[in-house]
Amino acid sequence: MSDEHKILLTIPMYPDMELAAAKTGSALAELKDFNEEAVEEIQLAIIETCINASEHSQSDDKEVHIQFLVTDDQLQVKISDRGVGITADTLDGTRLLGTPTLHADLRKRGRGLQIIRALMDEVVIESSSNGTTVSFTKKKTPS
Repeated sequence: MSDEHKILLTIPMYPDMELAAAKTGSALAELKDFNEEAVEEIQLAIIETCINASEHSQSDDKEVHIQFLVTDDQLQVKISDRGVGITADTLDGTRLLGTPTLHADLRKRGRGLQIIRALMDEVVIESSSNGTTVSFTKKKTPS
């Protein structure tokens, strides 16, 4: 029988608070014996998603809500904000990357969602004017 662990975490949108969320995710993955590469990928996906929420959500409550659900063979993470939502052009990165008037350093940004999609087994993004939820799943590779 599979053990299931669910953790709920709310962090303020302060610098480096995404590291607390990443540490929680890595602890859960290590608890279930995910390999080191998978743990690092989970941490990176959590960090990227939390930073996106902090930088772009414009939420009044300035909070990021994270739900972790870990079983013996996968870790699912749902990261939500109560911000303004995101548009389709933001989802594929074209708005940020294709804007020549932005400072060069900012044009390099905007790859967070691409990174998350490349690292995770499943990614679902739901967004409305009431906020955004990015859900992703990392499956444990058999050892």
